[in-house]
Parts: sequence; structure tokens; C-alpha cells
Amino acid sequence: MPKSVANRVLDGLGKLTVTQGEGAGGRFVPFPWEKRFIRGALAPGRAWAALSVARGNGKTTIVSALGVAALVGPLRRPRGEVVICASSFEQARIAFDHIKSFMAPALAANPHRFRVQDSANRASIEDRETGCRVRCIGSDARRAHGLAPVLVLADEPAQWEPGRAEAMFAALKTGLGKIKDGRLWALGTMPADSLHWFSKMFTPGGADYAQRHAAGAGDDPLRPATWARANPSLRYMPTLRATIEAEARQAAMDPGALASFRALRLNLGESDTARQMLLDPDVWQSIEVAEPLPVTGAPIFGIDLGGTAAFSAVAAYWPATGRLDALAMIGDDPSLAARGLRDGVGKLYAELAAAGELLPQPGRTVRPEVLVREALRRFGRPRTLVADRWREGELRDALQAAGFPAAGLVVRGQGYKDGGEDVRLFRRACLESRVAPSRSLLLRAAMSEAMTITDPAGNHKLAKGSEGGRRQLARDDAAAACILAVAEGARRAATPPRRRRRILVAG
Repeated sequence: MPKSVANRVLDGLGKLTVTQGEGAGGRFVPFPWEKRFIRGALAPGRAWAALSVARGNGKTTIVSALGVAALVGPLRRPRGEVVICASSFEQARIAFDHIKSFMAPALAANPHRFRVQDSANRASIEDRETGCRVRCIGSDARRAHGLAPVLVLADEPAQWEPGRAEAMFAALKTGLGKIKDGRLWALGTMPADSLHWFSKMFTPGGADYAQRHAAGAGDDPLRPATWARANPSLRYMPTLRATIEAEARQAAMDPGALASFRALRLNLGESDTARQMLLDPDVWQSIEVAEPLPVTGAPIFGIDLGGTAAFSAVAAYWPATGRLDALAMIGDDPSLAARGLRDGVGKLYAELAAAGELLPQPGRTVRPEVLVREALRRFGRPRTLVADRWREGELRDALQAAGFPAAGLVVRGQGYKDGGEDVRLFRRACLESRVAPSRSLLLRAAMSEAMTITDPAGNHKLAKGSEGGRRQLARDDAAAACILAVAEGARRAATPPRRRRRILVAG
């Protein structure tokens, strides 16, 4: 009886020689969990497969070995192209170097048969006899045009750059559609975002075959039995066990290290940075008011300027009553509908615009002077304005054009010193009911996204960019503006007014 494709692949992998690490110089013997994945992925009728395992279990090695199997082994197809895609070209080169090492005997014995391209921006090996080729690329969709692979090996999709991951995935799917019976195998740790395309492969209707090795959410992270659930190579790799034991000791003392340990060593699909929500949603809803409170005195403005992808937002806070309002702007290129689809929030942006809380502006970015003028029109002239250092020069020009004195601008850092203090003051003001936000879809969406990250000393600051798994879907820029405004109000309330000195005149 002829062997199955999976068994022929496993036989071929067993002929490869390990060139580094544990077992160097010996034959490559796939671990049981790797055999299980190969058999599952190559079962009849299965084109898409997903494997998730904790970091350090030899995933890149098996990716590279499968690349060899598709170049000169049982998976090869005449003129077939195999694409190994990683977060960056430099990361993809790691797999490429493994492939060259596995192929070293064949490359040396047949130098004219194989064409090797190994440069600063290209990494590929082509078999001139069959036309088969393995090519390694980064997760940049602009470089994926023209691909027509028979097999895509997606390495660590969770580490692909946010904003590019979905575009690259779409480009790879389009390329696969050009070739009959094309396959996509994705291998890596679980993303922190449940909406990530790799996460969706593990849900019903996702991949044709999915295999995940992970600890349970409630498991004790410091128990060896927990480690084994996410690290199926643990019993075969003494170095891996020693590394995890050392990291577990550190995680027991350091919240930041524990977050990384849970994400990368236990494969829990969490951020590798310690994080928590800025404010519990129930707390926020409990302090909302159906009707805006009266305006008493001049407000304090908090302003958060965005770039091409983010909102620019202003929050207005009246410390005397606790009233808190906000508005946001964004460029209309691309359209709100296109942004909503890209960010996975559906019609949210369009609904914010219909409510008058999000104002699209011509172009790709929002000019600060437009935002400042609209804030002055809606909320009146502020007592002071607080912002971070991002685009500070442009903001100062905008304030000067609006006749607002430069001395009225307070600039805050976004690190743990300034940012930590601002988050602490904002949370305290909300919990003590000194903040009364008007009921707002913009603010609810922002607060549902706003996350904080923690340093080893226990200081919290708002997560920015990709810190702490910040998803950047329902933009939290309005939350950043609220933190700045409310925290400044709390500082001013805690500082007693200066007493005017009495001048005594001798009589």
C-alpha cells in the first residue's frame, strides 16, 4: 500500500541533518506534536492549517524543514513557489538560513542545479530542474503583488505589524487563488487580539485543521504541569526547560515579566505587556449623565493629536461641576466606511459622524488649527490647554493663530512619570464622582478600548501604539484627551491659590 503524503514528508524530514542547537550533527527527528500537525494539515481536503505553540519549541525549524519538503521533497510541484512570510524580511531570513543549512549538501553537490539569491532584500532558492522555488518575504502587502504560491508558510502572524497584517493576509489569499490546490499553513503564538485573522483560524469555520498548545486561563502559571500544556517540546529540550524555569522565577516577582511569560511561554493569547483597562465599563456608565451638566466657569482642554490613521481629539472638562465633553476629527481619505472595515468596527465611525462627535476633514490628516477652532466654538475659551509633545510645534502655531497665549499651554510627557500621574488622577476623579461625562458614543467607544500598561514599580500609563496589545479599533484618542484634561483639573484643585502678599506701610 503506497504511503500517504504525510508519511512521505515525515520520512523526508528524517533525512535532514540538524546543524545547530540541541541535536546538532544528528538527523532531524520531528517531535510527536509536529508529526500530529503534519498529518492533520496534509489530510485529504485540507488546504488551510493553523498551529499555535509557545515560543521556543522549534517552530521555525519545522517551518524551514517544510520549506525544504516543498522545494525538493514530497510536497514539491513543478514550477511551484513556496512563500515563507514573517513579520519582517529580517525575521524571514532566520527561516531562510535554516533552509540553506538543511540544503547545504545538495547545494554543494549540485551547484549548477540550484539558484540561490541571498542579498539585503532578497532570499530565495530555485531548483532549475523542476522550477520549484522557496522565497522568504516580510509582511508588507506592497511586496506581495504577483505572488502565485502553491504553499504559504505564515510565520508568527501575531507579530506582524498592526495595520499591515490584514492587508498582507488578503494579498496572500489572492495569490493562493491563482493556483489550484494551494495551501496556507500559519504557525505561531496566539495573538492578543481575538479579531486577528490568525485567532479566527482557531474558531469554528476557520482553518480546515487547527492545533493549539496552550495553558488554561485559570492554570497556575508557575507549575511545571502548566508549562507542559503550552510547550510540547519541553520533555525533549533540556535548554527550553531551564529557560522557562528561570523566567518563571522572575515572573513570580515582576508583573511585567509575568505578562510576557503568560503570553509567550504559556501561549494564552494575551498581551506580552502587563495591562488592564483604564476604567471598568460599569464605573464609566455609572458616572455618565443623560443631560449635560451646566457650564460653570472656563473649561480645561485636553488635546490628543493623531496622525494619518488615528483620531485627533479634544476633551473639555469643567472642574466645578465635573462636566466632560469631547469631539474628534479624522481625515476623509480613506473614507469612514473604508476605515471601519479596515479597523473591524463596522459602521461605528459613520455612526459617530452622524452623531456629530466625529468630524471628517479633507485629506489624510487633521490640521490642528481646524480642531482648535471647532473646540473653541463648541466649548468656549479654556482656562488652560493640556497636550502631549506629539506635534507640539504645530499645536503652538494653531493656538497662536487662534489668539490663545502660549503660556496657557501645558505639555505633558507620556512615559510613566507624567503619564502615570495623569492616569492615577483621572481614575481617582472618576471613582470619586468628580467627573460627569455627557452620554456619548465617542467616549464609550474610547473607554472600551483604552488600556494601561504597568512598569515593575506598579505605575500605570496609557498604552500607545502596539504597547500592551492596544488594538486601535474603536479609537481611544478621546480617552487620552480626557485623561489630560481631568488630571490637570485635579492638580489645580489640589494646589491652593497663591495668597496675595500684604504690603505694610509704616505710618
